[in-house]
Amino acid sequence: MKTLLILGAGTGGTMVANKMAQHLDPAEWRIIIVDRDENHYYQPGFLFIPFGIYSQSDVVKPKRNFLPPNVQVIFSDIELIEPDKNRVRLVREHKLINYDVLVIATGTHTRPQETPGMVDGGWRKNIFDFYTVEGAVALSRFFKFWKGGRMVVNVVEMPIKCPVAPLEFLFLADWYFHQRNMRDKVEIVYATPLPGAFTRPRASAILGNMMQEKNILLEPDFAIMEVDNAKQVIRSYDEREVGYDLLVTVPLNMGAEVIARSGMGDELNYVPVDKHTLQSTTWENVWVIGDASNVPTSKAGSVAHFMLEVLVENILRYLEGLEPLPKFDGHANCFIESGFEKGILIDFNYDVEPLPGKFPLPGFGPFSLLKESPANHWGKMMFRWVYWNVLLKGEEMPFESQMSMAGKWV
Repeated sequence: MKTLLILGAGTGGTMVANKMAQHLDPAEWRIIIVDRDENHYYQPGFLFIPFGIYSQSDVVKPKRNFLPPNVQVIFSDIELIEPDKNRVRLVREHKLINYDVLVIATGTHTRPQETPGMVDGGWRKNIFDFYTVEGAVALSRFFKFWKGGRMVVNVVEMPIKCPVAPLEFLFLADWYFHQRNMRDKVEIVYATPLPGAFTRPRASAILGNMMQEKNILLEPDFAIMEVDNAKQVIRSYDEREVGYDLLVTVPLNMGAEVIARSGMGDELNYVPVDKHTLQSTTWENVWVIGDASNVPTSKAGSVAHFMLEVLVENILRYLEGLEPLPKFDGHANCFIESGFEKGILIDFNYDVEPLPGKFPLPGFGPFSLLKESPANHWGKMMFRWVYWNVLLKGEEMPFESQMSMAGKWV
């Protein structure tokens, strides 16, 4: 009996388990998936919790609900991956699992403790994150009674999960404080390590203009060195200071600690892979999906979905002794919630930056690219249903994994 072992039952790992269960003969293969947490989190929903749009129950469901019955599920921390020996050591009962094929889907995680002063004194008092459900819920409670002041949203360092999420938070905060008739009592500042609002120039210019229109101040090229709780300022390496009454942080994102312990990652614990095949550059029977890899594209659920077909096809080719196909093009698309029941959609890949146009049907949409519209807002809100009922199960979506130029205006 051969073993396909999947580490991580988040978005990427769950999709791989569902897809591979359809392709592998259960008489020849066992599929095992390992995760430390029994709950599955709809992470795009964390953004909406501080503003009372979603509650915690909207974003949490049991992981077992989304995994096929013929997949063995083990809930345990992972002690060590030993890729040279084709085995993984689990913390639970010191269990040892030998594998023939390994899929790493261990994701990326926030590390607020890596920034000096971040978790000292003000953490979850007037310093919050919204990249964890606990942080989002705590910030929601804080907002209910906050009377206003200077709110600074800071990104510590790139890359981060969902690069547009900080912008969405800013736009939703602008809407939320307008709804509460206190926008004039809140100064909103965005301190980012980027030179502009976003990573791609054309989108950055449009999103930057939206920030100006909403009176959101931009502090670019801000590489945070420390949080000074006594003075209530964040301080950059070039000794700029930005004062805050409320600090909303996107902490440093890093891959799983087990990747570092196992000697498999780069300096941020991301596993090096061929960016087009998703195969490990060191071990030919190791594959990586989603945020756990070092591919130079957005760390987002849509990217994991676009990786899925390429990854599954290449694993099946590997099992037949064939070379993997370099078909993953870095495709990413993201709805950007812009407040007041409007949103923006961007669609891009390694080589093509976000462009205006229509998606997914050229000329018709229903979604406008790089332009605010109510349809994009409702697309974002409907995606939660699609995520739970279609995407996680690895079912077909009405567009290809590779980005199409159809409908885009160059």
